[in-house]
Amino acid sequence: MARVRQRLRPDHDISPYHFPFGTRMKMWRASSTAIRVAMLLVCAAAFADEPARAPAAAPDPREYILVNRTRDPVNKSYRRMLNGMALFEKMHGMAPDGSLRFKLLPRQRDTKMDGIVLEIIGDTVTVPVTLAADRTFTLVYDQEALDENASVIPNRKASSMTWRAEIRTPGLPANTRRLGDLRLECRVGIESGLVSNTRPVIGLIADLIQGMLDFCDGSDAPYLFFSERPLFSVTMTAGARREILSVDDLYAGISYGRISKADLAYCDCQVLLDRTYFLPLGDKSWPDDTLIKFEYMDAANDSRGITALPLAPTVQAPR
Repeated sequence: MARVRQRLRPDHDISPYHFPFGTRMKMWRASSTAIRVAMLLVCAAAFADEPARAPAAAPDPREYILVNRTRDPVNKSYRRMLNGMALFEKMHGMAPDGSLRFKLLPRQRDTKMDGIVLEIIGDTVTVPVTLAADRTFTLVYDQEALDENASVIPNRKASSMTWRAEIRTPGLPANTRRLGDLRLECRVGIESGLVSNTRPVIGLIADLIQGMLDFCDGSDAPYLFFSERPLFSVTMTAGARREILSVDDLYAGISYGRISKADLAYCDCQVLLDRTYFLPLGDKSWPDDTLIKFEYMDAANDSRGITALPLAPTVQAPR
């Protein structure tokens, strides 16, 4: 099969545009020094790339890879995903009966999710990855791939898909998740660098901020989760305590102003907006055994005789 030589640029991580305004301001104040340093580094890198200042350096061969018939592919760092797996083992007590898999999700309406071929690809090594029918997978440890700073690559273009960690405790109803599992999903997802953002400079700064702050420990942690189907409501239950999430915590918080229509193009939730929800991950008054129960839009509509309407059209990122 013909192969195309392609320079890879790994997707950037979670966007600050997921954050409510107050949270963003706190983060900028807490990390002002880090932001200045990050901006200086970005500017320095940009000036260093100007051909008028110096001849271009020979490219690092590790930055090039062969990809089956795919230009500008989606890719994630194999090393970072292994780090996420190691963190799962270290913090397994949050989800003692849970198992970890990674999941691929569509980011555009025209993304074809059937027939995906997934591989770990380095300079000289290629390791096939088995993708299950639900588009989840696990990774094997391969020292050669690690030494070559390999990437995990499906045969799909950048910004066409997004990624999440998925941790599930067996035996729960299909419409129910466990809070401890989801708390650990956030930690593993951030450690693995899975949440995609298409603004490069913002992504670099967000990376630095996430390294300094306990991202998943905030009561208003801006980590987006995806349900299996469009959501009508989400209920948290711990013993006799029961609370229905506000609509502001659903649909990427669009009603609350967490994300604007303009920013939607930079959110990896854009095509799955009606499946998204936030949780109070850092609120320790909710124990890890808290159950998160979903009522889906189709089930709610069936019981009420209502026809669902789409929440929002797909917004394309500026080119």
